Amino acid sequence: MTDPSDRVEFNKITQAFEGKCAKIPISSILPVHAIHKNVKASKKYRQIVTSIREVGLVESPVVVQAPRKPGVYLLLDGHLRIEALKDIGIEEVECIISTDDEAFTYNKRVSRLSPVQEQRMIAKAIEHNVPKERIAKALDINIRSVVRKAKLLEGICSEAVGLLKDKSCPMAIFDVLRKMNPIRQIEAAELLVNANNYTVSYISAILAGTPQSQLADTETPKRMKGMTAEAMQRMERELSRLQESMTGIQDSYGRDHLNLTVVKGYVAKLLGNTRISRYLRQHRPEFVMEFQSIAEMTTTLPAEAAE
Repeated sequence: MTDPSDRVEFNKITQAFEGKCAKIPISSILPVHAIHKNVKASKKYRQIVTSIREVGLVESPVVVQAPRKPGVYLLLDGHLRIEALKDIGIEEVECIISTDDEAFTYNKRVSRLSPVQEQRMIAKAIEHNVPKERIAKALDINIRSVVRKAKLLEGICSEAVGLLKDKSCPMAIFDVLRKMNPIRQIEAAELLVNANNYTVSYISAILAGTPQSQLADTETPKRMKGMTAEAMQRMERELSRLQESMTGIQDSYGRDHLNLTVVKGYVAKLLGNTRISRYLRQHRPEFVMEFQSIAEMTTTLPAEAAE
């Protein structure tokens, strides 16, 4: 029988960070990978440098104590920030001290700022009377871009915004969506999400396949570069059929997946029964391998789609 004290120890949660941040000399922080020389010429790096100069360091780097080297730390997250601080001439930085040297989470599971999130950040800064010039300097963009980003969601219905709020899609997507009425905007956003395709060419194809009655301006005929009126009508019909097909699949997918999960569990239970398993091996050996493959399924996708 398991000792209760062992169970308590097993369920104990280990804290991933020390309780307080610490100021550490940048010279005592060792990067775990080198920064390529081309990175410093990138727009992203310039934005980081400009942002630190204008508003300071927003997110502290994450470090861990180097083994057998007192006072030396390994840098887990924040390599560009540390390089930017060096270039600016700052000698100390406030860091989060990790209790583990696991760097995968920081470097491989990064949530990029989506255009919708960026718009809300800029709009909130403007609402709090932060000058547009200062925002432009902090983001290393011109004032016209700040104004455009601040107005990104004008004319876009809230439901479509909700669908795209965490998607990394080009700003031009919203320019095209603005040409559709609210209902069509929602349908178009759903098509983008379902296809996981956020390219301008795809949203332009959706616009080309949008009936005149579903445009924001129903009076002005659609004009698409390189497309005739007949081609646009054909695209409207094709897109309408595709949408109906996708809706049908979505309606039945949940039910079908549940049925398959139940069947898989039932087959696994049958194979776990010694008498049934022995009977199948003696009288229906051809069924055994098929049943085992069903019980061991990890996905309902066909093999070529799962690869």
